[in-house]
Amino acid sequence: MGFPADAKVIQENEKNLGKALDILAGEFFSLADLSHIPFTNYLGVMGKMYLIEERKNVSAWWDDISCRPSWKKVLEL
Repeated sequence: MGFPADAKVIQENEKNLGKALDILAGEFFSLADLSHIPFTNYLGVMGKMYLIEERKNVSAWWDDISCRPSWKKVLEL
C-alpha cells in the first residue's frame, strides 16, 4: 500500500486476532461464518494461516467450511 510495515503493530494485532479466533467456530453454519470466510482465506494469502491452524477448533471449522462446494465455486471466479 505504499507504507512501510510496522512489525510491532502487526504482532499486536495478530495477538488480538488470535483472541477473537479462539471464540469462533460454533455448532452450526451461520451468517457469521459467511462473513468470516473471505477474511480467513485472506490470512492464508498473507501467509498467516498459522493463526487458524494452531487452534484446534478453529482449524476444524476452517477445514469444514472451506471444503464447501459453494466456497470452491467462489474461489474459481
